[in-house]
Order: sequence, then structure tokens, then C-alpha cells
Amino acid sequence: MLAEPQPSFHPAPSRPRLRLPDGACDAHAHVFGPRTRFPFAKRRAFTPADAPKEKLFALHARLGIQRCVVVQAVCHGFDNFVTTEAIAARGGAYCGVAIVPVGVETTELRRLDALGFCGVRFNFLRNLGPAPGIDRVLALAGRLAGLGWHLEVQMEPERIGELGSRLKHSPVPVVIGHMGRIDASRGIDQPDFRALLALMRDQRFWVKVSGAERVSRREAPWPDTIPFARKLVAEFGGRVLWGTDWPHVNLAGPPPDDGQLVDLLGEIAPSAAERHALLVDNPQRLYRFIEARVTH
Repeated sequence: MLAEPQPSFHPAPSRPRLRLPDGACDAHAHVFGPRTRFPFAKRRAFTPADAPKEKLFALHARLGIQRCVVVQAVCHGFDNFVTTEAIAARGGAYCGVAIVPVGVETTELRRLDALGFCGVRFNFLRNLGPAPGIDRVLALAGRLAGLGWHLEVQMEPERIGELGSRLKHSPVPVVIGHMGRIDASRGIDQPDFRALLALMRDQRFWVKVSGAERVSRREAPWPDTIPFARKLVAEFGGRVLWGTDWPHVNLAGPPPDDGQLVDLLGEIAPSAAERHALLVDNPQRLYRFIEARVTH
């Protein structure tokens, strides 16, 4: 019998020293299971330990976060119910990014929209299985426009230029995940990061300066990632987002301390104005949280 997967999140994250602004948003987190209620897809790239919504809510309370974008994970497949339940439990303060087939019916998109979803994610990563053709993704984007949704993509860094040139034809905003998953050890002048900067000069693109523990080749607090995230914040401050990426699945090293990830914000967005844009203003503009129902 296979051993049960071990939790991928830190068992006791520190309380951050940095105080976040009111209305701060974690723009990238996932929930998994419990599998007794939310079974994983039969065909999946990985099997995580349970990381239910209650654990995420407790983490946000500890970190000083009031809003969240729950991103559907590939291990749950096209059944977005686990994400739907997490959104519903927070009364407008959380929203969702779905995973759907490229041929999804418009009626299903409308149903998800009514439940608090505002975007669709596609993964162009070899370790997560085959991705749909980019032409079909762009065709779906045409149907997302009427809902005011966006696309979110993550990709191997060497594909930023290739896929980005096609995504410039998207009729909806495109969010690039985890700083394009660049390799921080290659330095800020590397071709992959230059390709990301070039892409960001197009106003339809946004980027998440999350995933420091993924792009770094050093131990916490991941100092080699700071120049990349700081440059993105400095040059594209109106289209940057940040998230914890909790519960940090598929990492080679130990689970990151989410309190340290929050404190890193003081380095990548040094001014209070930059942090307010990154954590409050930009998420509100893209995700359109329901203000009247957000509790502080």
C-alpha cells in the first residue's frame, strides 16, 4: 500500500513582522480535499495531502489577509466544487479561478460566474500533463470577454516568448503566474526574464510576483528572487499581484514559512504605496471583490 502523502504546508507559520494594509489579498492559493468529500480526479499529475479551506482561513487570519483568490488545482480536475465551497464560505471576500475544458459550455461559465469565479487557468508545464492548443485557449478567451473574466497561465520560462506572442491576441487580460517561473540563479539579465519584461509592456498582461520559493535556488528567505520581483513591481506597479501559493505542493525542499513570504514583501515592494497597489488596489481592479460583503 502506498504511503499517505505528507502535508506540504508549514505546520506552524510565523506571525509576520510586516503589517499588511487593510483589505490585503492573497491572489494565489489552493485548497485540496478533504478527499472524503472532494475526491481527486482519476487522471492526475500528483496526489496532495488534504489542505482544506479551514486551514487556509486560519493561515490568512494569522498573516493579516482578508481577501483571497482560490485557484482550482489540476488534481481536482474540472470539478470546481472544492473551490466553490471555499468561496461561498467567505461571503464575497474570496473569488475563484476555475479549470475548465476549452470546449466548456457557455452556460457552465455563467454558472461559475454566479458562484464567484472570474477567470480560467491553463498550465503549460510538462510535469502537469498535456496542455490544450493555444488556438483553442484563445477561442475560449473570446467567450470569457463577455463575462469580464481573465486568463491565467503558467509555463516553462523558455516558452514565455513563444506563448506570449500568441497570448497578445487575447481579448481578455492575461495573468502570468509565479514570475514566469524564471530560474533566479541565472540572474536578472537572462533571456527568459527579458522576455517577461517585454511581454509586460503590453497592457493586457499582469504578473504574480509569487512563488519565491519556486524560482529561488537558495534557502529561505530566498534573497535571489528579490531583484526580479522588485523590478516587476517598480516597472509595472499597476499590474502586479502577489499570493502565498499555499499549500506549496510539488516543492523539492521543506515547506516555506508563510510568515517569511509575507515579510519578503517589504523587500520586493519597499514603499507603503507599492504594497497597497500590489495587495489591495490591483486585486480589486482585476478580481472585483464585492466590497459591501468584505469584512475587515
